[in-house]
Amino acid sequence: MAPSTPAVDASSDEKLKLEKSDSTEVIDEKNSSLDQEDPFASQDDVVLLKGEPVITSGKDVSRFVVDIRDDGEDALTFRSIVIGTVFAGLGAALCQIYLFKPVQMVVSTVFLLLLTYSVGNAWAKFLPRRAWVVGTRFEFLASTLQFINPGEFSLKEHVVASLVASTAAAGSTSVQNFAVQRLYYDTKVEATTAVLATFSTACFGYGIVGLLRPLTVYPSEMVYWANLPTVSVFQALHFDTAANHKRVRLFWGAFTGMFVYEVLPSYIFPLLNGFNIFCLASQHASQKTVDIFTNLFGGADGNEGLGLLSLSFDWQYIGSTFMSLPLIQQVNSWIGYALCYIAIMGIYYSNTWNSLDFPMLSTSIFSSNGSIYHQSAVFGAKFQLNQTALDEIGLPALTGSNAWSNLTANLAIGGLIAHCIFFWGPYAKDSFKLARAKTQPDPHYQAMQRYKEAPWWWYVILLVLAFFAGLIVIFKGQTTLPWWSYIVALLLGAFITPFSTLLFARMGNGIATNQLMKMVAGAINPGRPVANLYFSMWSHDVVSTSINLAGDLKMGQYLKIPPRVMFLTQVWGTILGAIVNYVVMISIVDAQRDILLSPTGTNVWSGQVPQSLNSAAVTWSLAKELYGMNGPYFVIPLSLIIGMVPTFLQWLIWKRWPIIGPVKVDTIMLPIIYMYSAWMSVGVNSTITSSIIVGLVSQLWLRRYHPGWYKKYNYILGGALDGGAQVMIFVLSFAVFGASGVTRPFPTWAGNPAVGNVDYCNGNGALD
Repeated sequence: MAPSTPAVDASSDEKLKLEKSDSTEVIDEKNSSLDQEDPFASQDDVVLLKGEPVITSGKDVSRFVVDIRDDGEDALTFRSIVIGTVFAGLGAALCQIYLFKPVQMVVSTVFLLLLTYSVGNAWAKFLPRRAWVVGTRFEFLASTLQFINPGEFSLKEHVVASLVASTAAAGSTSVQNFAVQRLYYDTKVEATTAVLATFSTACFGYGIVGLLRPLTVYPSEMVYWANLPTVSVFQALHFDTAANHKRVRLFWGAFTGMFVYEVLPSYIFPLLNGFNIFCLASQHASQKTVDIFTNLFGGADGNEGLGLLSLSFDWQYIGSTFMSLPLIQQVNSWIGYALCYIAIMGIYYSNTWNSLDFPMLSTSIFSSNGSIYHQSAVFGAKFQLNQTALDEIGLPALTGSNAWSNLTANLAIGGLIAHCIFFWGPYAKDSFKLARAKTQPDPHYQAMQRYKEAPWWWYVILLVLAFFAGLIVIFKGQTTLPWWSYIVALLLGAFITPFSTLLFARMGNGIATNQLMKMVAGAINPGRPVANLYFSMWSHDVVSTSINLAGDLKMGQYLKIPPRVMFLTQVWGTILGAIVNYVVMISIVDAQRDILLSPTGTNVWSGQVPQSLNSAAVTWSLAKELYGMNGPYFVIPLSLIIGMVPTFLQWLIWKRWPIIGPVKVDTIMLPIIYMYSAWMSVGVNSTITSSIIVGLVSQLWLRRYHPGWYKKYNYILGGALDGGAQVMIFVLSFAVFGASGVTRPFPTWAGNPAVGNVDYCNGNGALD
């Protein structure tokens, strides 16, 4: 992609100086002509390798990865809205499918933009145009035809259509709450209640992020790394240069290849999702050895094991995320992975929290004898605690891995708040000052000054509408949530949002803050699991939707979509998503009910998301008994405070010794390490090794040693692979996986065994 600044000539002695290596060059801040033309470039040196900039920061992304070009075409047209609306249904449907998969994946915007691109070009080519009737007796139709088909399908139309679809495809806890009520409480939430609740959570989050734009959107370091493949594909498809021609050819080749290939690991040859030599070698071992091997090395099926050293060749579960996330983030996550293997195996085999009485991995809740907890008897038809029944049945229990996951989630939240305050506090102040003065140096922000900004009061009005929509649900729906608790939920979500969004924007990955929401819900709504579901929904969804929508706003800044058009695009997509997500959820829950209620699920369908929401709602509604000082899990709420302490000590060390050996102290991201130290506590875990390999190849080898190839092709290749895999998964889900109600399994053979786990780690009764 053509950089937005003048090209750097590696042969110009006056621009460059060599530093430590013959192959690495640095632009001289004082003498560079690039500096003179681009004041943004003067803020730091730019490392060059073989004449190409090495992308190391958000500033590098703004200058060298994303083209600043703006052709000024119309963005909001009849065509863009119609196409976006149609594919919003597809995106929302696919989102719900993945929420009931053993590995949760986001719907790739690249997948959606490909479809909108194809349809948009067909619309432009085949529908009647104004030029067809000019000078004829049908010239009176010219203005109408211009409205319907304004000509070539432009970049901005394409972005608007795709963002309507991707906004609708953003997952919402609210829809999963309705699945929980349908599965565990035999409650069929009315469609009006469902749509209003989803609209309320999403639009309240959007209102918050609109007010936080100076902090979370405008600055260069707010990259939202996972969006870069999408931005790269958009510009490659529409900026017709010789270089882009090669990128487009790579894109379609990789897309087609992955589309054809994905049917193998996902349907014909599922062993490819978890090939592990230790599993294959344990076929004749003792039962005890097989059980241990399954727990440690197995991982191709849901909740099977930790998947240590398994190799996955199924791109739908690997994804291009690791081709986008900064290497700093990935290194921190690898430390977390290592701790996760040690912690979960240690907790299970030391029988901490009576772990040996339950499956090693599961988000279900159990009775003390190991059976599924009979929660309907404890909470009754009114979804409120029956103390007599609780005394008779006993307290629910968590698996050791689930308890560890809850504990590390609180550690991560505490660490996140502390990290943002101590390390990023001054940056936040500076960002608001620059935005107020409109002196933010990011070149894309400056290029957007030609368009009218969406005023802050638009977002305030949206907040008010979202608030009253939620109040209607509280008073008319089946939530059991008091109105004052609803207000507390919104305030809590609004407080956490800037912390989570900052981390996600800078590092490409956020922290799951829903654990904090569940804790507060249990404290103020004791004995009410359904009320806790809704409290967590309104508080946590404000955070998650804010992150998604802030990323879209940043994409709009990169691609020069007028802010007011972005506002309308995202609100419309939110409304569409609320409707379609609910309809598809009902279809899947009714068709796959038994599998979704199973503690393990299958390698195709899993109820781990609704199970996790339900178990948290039930256990936190018994917060005093389970999490009080005399409860079995008292350390879990305390870990919220404990998580802040190491980050504070790290900050003190950083103030005195910013660099220790080869390590910059502030690059150690304790919240990320905490979060990934429970990453394998649920689901399919055979993809970890493969994801690490992808990250090393992309972010270490390509980015550092082949920066030219990385800049031109890395993101577009990742987007193509995601698009091909997700198109095939969408087809297979309804054709053979049973999303339509009828399952058509592939005939069994060695790569698709009839019984047991597909990776041949068959311990823990897998063959029973």
